Order: sequence, then C-alpha cells, then structure tokens
Amino acid sequence: MATMTLDAPLARPWLVLFTLAMGGFAIGTAEFSAMAMVPYIARAFAVSEAAISSMVSAYALGVVVGAPLIAVLFAKMERKVLLIGLMVAFAVFNTASAIAPTYPVLLVTRFLSGLPHGAYFGAGALLAASVVGPNQRGKAVSRMFLGITTATIIGVPFSNVLGQTLGWRWGFALVGVIALVTAVTLAVAAPRAEPGTASNPLRELSALKNRQVLLTLATAMICFGGFFAFYTYLASTLIEVTQVSEATVPMYLMLIGVAMTIGTLIAGWAADKSLTLSTFVMMSVSGLVLLIYPSVATSPTLIAMIVVVVGVSNGLPILLQTRLMDVAHEAQSLAAALNHSAFNAANAIGPIVAAFFIARGYGFESSGYVGAGLSLAGILMFALTIWDAKRRPN
Repeated sequence: MATMTLDAPLARPWLVLFTLAMGGFAIGTAEFSAMAMVPYIARAFAVSEAAISSMVSAYALGVVVGAPLIAVLFAKMERKVLLIGLMVAFAVFNTASAIAPTYPVLLVTRFLSGLPHGAYFGAGALLAASVVGPNQRGKAVSRMFLGITTATIIGVPFSNVLGQTLGWRWGFALVGVIALVTAVTLAVAAPRAEPGTASNPLRELSALKNRQVLLTLATAMICFGGFFAFYTYLASTLIEVTQVSEATVPMYLMLIGVAMTIGTLIAGWAADKSLTLSTFVMMSVSGLVLLIYPSVATSPTLIAMIVVVVGVSNGLPILLQTRLMDVAHEAQSLAAALNHSAFNAANAIGPIVAAFFIARGYGFESSGYVGAGLSLAGILMFALTIWDAKRRPN
C-alpha cells in the first residue's frame, strides 16, 4: 500500500480524516436524501413512488460504472488531485440535478452524480488507512464513513424538511455547495503522495482475478441490497402504513442516522478485533430485524425500535472495506472502489426487487421481507467466501 508523507502542520491525521468525512457527508446526503425525498419527487413529476426507484437505481448504476472505470483510468494520478477532481465533479452533477426540468433529465443527472462516488471512497479509504498505524485501519476507515452516517442524522432529515417546505431541488443544491467546500478543503488538508508510490492500470486490474476480492464484493452486493430495500421505502411506509405525519418522518430518518453512526464506530472497533465474526453478527442481526419489520410496521414505537437496530447493524461497509485491504494485495485502489460499486449494485437491486412486490399490492412494508431474503443470501455468500479462503488461500 502506498505511504504518504505527512508534511506538518497541514497533513495531520485528524484533519485528513475530518476532510474525507466531509466529502462522505456530501455523498451520503446526496444518496440517502434522494430516497427520503421519493414522495416529493414523485409528486413533482407525476411518477408513482414504485416507479421512482429508477432514480435511485440510476445513481447506483453511476457508482457501479464510475468506480472501477475511474480507479483504472486514473491509477497513476496523485490521490490528492484525484479526490479534489471527484468532489468538483460531484458538485457540478448534483447542481445539475437541482435544476433538472424533467424526470428523464433528472435520471441522467443522477447517473452522472453517481460516477465519482465509489472512486472517492475507494481512494479516500486508502488515504485514511495510510495516515494511521497498521492496527488502526478499521478505525480510520470508520472515521471517514462517519461522514455518511452524519449525513443521515443531519443532511438527510434536513433535505426531507426542504422537500416538504421549499422543494426537493434545494436538497441537491445543498449537496453541490458542500461538495465544493470539500474540494477546497482537500486542497489544503490532504497530504501529497511520496514519489514512486503511484499505482498502474494493469496492476489494479489484477483484482479481477482474485477470488477473495470477487467473493467479498458479491457478499456486499447481495447482503446490502436488503438495507436499501428497507431504506428506500421507509419514508413511504411511515406515511402510508404507519400513518405518522409527514413532519415526523425526518425524526425517524435522524434516528436511523444516529444508530448508523453508533454502528459505524462499533464496526471500526470490531474490524480491528475479529473481522470475520463481526461481519457474520452484523449481517445476521440485520436480516432478523428486517424479517420482523413488516409485522410491526403499523406501530410508530416498534418501527422506531426496528430503525435503531437496523441502523446499528449497518456497519457492513467498514468491515468489508477492511477485508478488501487484506485480500486485494497489489490492487488496492480498484478493490476499494469496487466495494462501492458492489454496495451501489445493492442500491439498485434492493429497491427494484422491493418495487416488484410493492407494485403487485403487497404494500411498502413488504420491503422488509425482501431485505431479509437478501440478507440471508449475503450470509451464505460470506460463508462461501470464508470457506474458500481456508480451502485455497489466494
């Protein structure tokens, strides 16, 4: 893994991690607020809430395409310059989403907005891990991911409020501003790489021949689809099934954000202690709770409890990101970026499968059964991954 020169006083580890987290905040707000604003965007363009999942899937497809493409094409670019460029692009594309005149145009801008997502977190995770000791990688990556969970506490509920008051467009405009501020801050805070530490496209492509990389990515793609099936239709479930007032929805979104923050911190600690066991535990808890979710969806109190547990068990990205650092060998950048391709393939799969059942009259709460099924499949895939690692070390 490339090492970094920490030129005092600017390149302090805490400042680097804070800046990376700020970018994560912008990305998390953009990704999750789009789901939280589904009812309002659907009304604005006269599209059904089940059909609006194509907007979520367009963003996810952008991540799936952009993460490996950018990681390979820009493998030789200095990581600091790459991160700044990705944040500038993210600002431009989200601003374009804010002014999209029609739903087809919005779909295009959401796809473009997704392109920098995975590459940013891939390069950012490696930068975060490089400024701390080898036994603190999990914690460092979790600190960067706190940007996403903080977005679910502050950015997403605030965007939901904007959607109810000023209009959904303001949520995307806010993301554009935050992303631009992040780009400027990265220019000041991020350390420059030591000469000779750049990667190259051919070495990065070796990740595609690594069984453990591919199996770990498959685990992420399948299991995390369960969370996105749940989260995409949470606001709709609260309004239509639980029948809480729309003004209450941001409180639930904030609650899951707080829980996700706790889960992220737990995952960062657990990754450095027992990576495999903690991965199985988090996936199992999430699957069990999602199975219970549909049967308690009419109770505001019980659904709040479900939201908390699902959020706390949502530390999977940190765990699998850390595992990829262990198994990717010389293809760290592409493997890290592909992790976010996998999670956003899940972002596409979960809502689409849930929409299939919702459109056939099973109700928004049926997304819980979809989530539980995908979680179980992810657990089985991870079991296969561990079995393969022990049977044929890569």
